[in-house]
Amino acid sequence: MMPGMRLRSWPSAACVALAWGIVPGSPSPAEAAEKTQARPVATAQEPVAEVAGTPITAAELDELAGGRLFQVRQQEYQVRRQVLDDTIGKRLLDAEAAARKVGVDELTRLEVEGKAAPVTEAEKKAFYDSNKARFGQTPEEQALVQVEAGLRQQRVRERRAAYLKELRTKANVRIMLEPPRAEVGEAGNPAKGPAGAPVTVIEFSDFQCPFCARVNPTLARLQETYAGKVRIVFRDLPLLSIHKNAGHAAEAAHCADDQDKFWEMHDRLFANQQKLAPADLKEHAVALGLDAAAFNQCLDSGKYTPEWRRDAEEASRLGLSGTPAFFINGRLLTGAQPYEAFAQIIDEELARPAAEKPAASGS
Repeated sequence: MMPGMRLRSWPSAACVALAWGIVPGSPSPAEAAEKTQARPVATAQEPVAEVAGTPITAAELDELAGGRLFQVRQQEYQVRRQVLDDTIGKRLLDAEAAARKVGVDELTRLEVEGKAAPVTEAEKKAFYDSNKARFGQTPEEQALVQVEAGLRQQRVRERRAAYLKELRTKANVRIMLEPPRAEVGEAGNPAKGPAGAPVTVIEFSDFQCPFCARVNPTLARLQETYAGKVRIVFRDLPLLSIHKNAGHAAEAAHCADDQDKFWEMHDRLFANQQKLAPADLKEHAVALGLDAAAFNQCLDSGKYTPEWRRDAEEASRLGLSGTPAFFINGRLLTGAQPYEAFAQIIDEELARPAAEKPAASGS
């Protein structure tokens, strides 16, 4: 595989078995499910244990497990959703192939491989020139062959995804598998977009994190594409163990917010991640035309240290350990994901009947 190219990795049967905790001699998934269903699940107020006559309820246990339990449910949902999407795709391709009286392989050749955008010489050369270090001592001629193969595979994957989306639309596919949702506060935090938007994206971010900076153009594109339908809320998660100036930067943004310049400072900090020391932050304030004396007093006082610490505590409760992390109507999406990953969840949320839409998260 060409260096730097990401191919979709399909887990081996052994990996799937281990992921589900299946080992030789253990019951099958169906048997395990039957046994699980045979045992009634404790309701929220039912005791799951007693200590010296004092009960520990299921609700108390869930609250104590907090983010760890949510992460487990998230992993389970991701496995089930991947299997569901693969099953839907297979059925759609089978049905379309049957309707056109061709085999699935022939349908794929015609609609996917045959319609994937070709890789031009200019594109190969541009990719190679931008990524020479990845190829080490590989001669340029051989490297260009690898680049073409990698880009071709990427184009085929993109075309397959687009074609399956076309088939889903035509077949009116609707996903009812409900994802886990977390209750995440948004009140009092900087936000863009209408308060009544049907989709709220709550971001936990770190001004010194390069991946957080990388995802900002994607968020801007979402706001443009879904104008009036998406609200983006910013919350702080400075990772001080690796980003020593992230806490000061978070405070600087809130000090700028006192002068109605949060988003201007937000953009400037992400554009200048190598200049986030306190002296640099004060220079940014001057460049943005802020009242320097008021800003400096705010920053030096540590007025907003409790603000980002509260956000960090909330992130810990939710089981977050890295940035950026997003909750889209309570649905977790982690990392600097591509636009399509956000759009898929937002489209699903917008397609939900009004009666099924989750309530807005509280403070």
